[in-house]
Order: sequence, then C-alpha cells, then structure tokens
Amino acid sequence: MSRLATVRSLLQRAWYNLLKRLLQLLTVSVYRIRFTGRANIPAQGGALVVCNHQSHFDPPVVGLGCPRPMSYLARDTLFRFRPFGWLLHSVGVIPLNREGTGLAGIKEALRRLKRGELVVVFPEGTRTRDGEVAPFRPGFTALAARSGAAILPAAIEGAFQVWPRWKKLPGLGRIRVHYGEPIPAAEVAGRSDRELLAEVERRVREHVGQLRQLQRD
Repeated sequence: MSRLATVRSLLQRAWYNLLKRLLQLLTVSVYRIRFTGRANIPAQGGALVVCNHQSHFDPPVVGLGCPRPMSYLARDTLFRFRPFGWLLHSVGVIPLNREGTGLAGIKEALRRLKRGELVVVFPEGTRTRDGEVAPFRPGFTALAARSGAAILPAAIEGAFQVWPRWKKLPGLGRIRVHYGEPIPAAEVAGRSDRELLAEVERRVREHVGQLRQLQRD
C-alpha cells in the first residue's frame, strides 16, 4: 500500500470512528439502544453479517455495537444526492446496482471479505412493510461461499416502530440489536445454497423473536 493510500485509510478510519461515537451517544440517550451477543462477533477474519431490515436506522445501528468497522451494500440510487452520496462513500458503503447485474458492487464486497473485513447485507431486499421478517432473497450465500467468509446472523427489533417506511421522520422508542452465533466458513462451504439460505433465515427470525420478548419484559 502506498503512503498516500495509508494516510487515506487512517483518515477514513478516524472519520468512521468519530461518526460512530456520535451516533452511539445519540442512540443510547434517545433510543435506549441495547446490544446483546457481541461476544459472537469474530475478532478477526472476514464475515458476512446478515440482518433483517426494519428501517433506515438499520445500517448504522447494526454497526454501532461492533468493535470492528463494517461495510454495507446499499442500492446505488442512494448515492444520487451528492452530499449524502459523499457521506456514504466516506464510511465505506458499497453501491449496488439492483436494476442491472450489480456485478461491480458484488466484486467489491467479495474483495473486502477476502481481505478479512465485515460486510453487512439485508437479504429481504427492502425495509419491512409490517414489522415482520420477509423471505430472504438468494445471493448472499454464494457471496459468503466464494469469499471463504463466515456468516454472522444479526437481528434488529424496535427500529420499525421508531421509523416505519411510510413516515418521513423517526419517532421515539427502544431499539435492540443481537449478534448471533456465527456459521463458520467450513460449514458455509459444506452446505448447499438452499440449505444455507434456510438456516440463516431461521436464525435471524429466531433472534428477532428473542428480542421481541425482551422488549415486552
């Protein structure tokens, strides 16, 4: 890596950590956010973080409880508004063209996973319409298998109540995030795409149910 690239990497990391700290202060004070299962997050090595999708809060929220930086796959239309697009690029968000093949975004996610980074995907494809977990779309299983990465199931609960898709601005409430037990790379490689898809979706749904019980208690 060149000296200039190293400096850019350090500046990006510092910027990411600054934003993360500010968001932690906001979410803890306003949304009483709580994290469970953080011990399940791999300390090193690549992992594909697979999470349910409740609101616009989800990408930053799932990263706040993680001691390592996370990258995110997001539809490229979010980058069209230049200030917001700059912000997304500055924290390492990967644009994905969902109208075409999305090949460039998939290749970049693959590169990052092979470098040992954490990449977040929301396989429902869009935010939930009713608070329930929608069926997972295939695709992420092949990404994990080709990269040799583990899969880390994660779950969010409460974000839908705070900011459902039909509201322009968020309200108040409590948000919880859980990081499940990872599926090791060897197990990812040893399962068919269909089996892996079903197992990851089952785990995420199970974790969402556990968080809902905590919300009620």
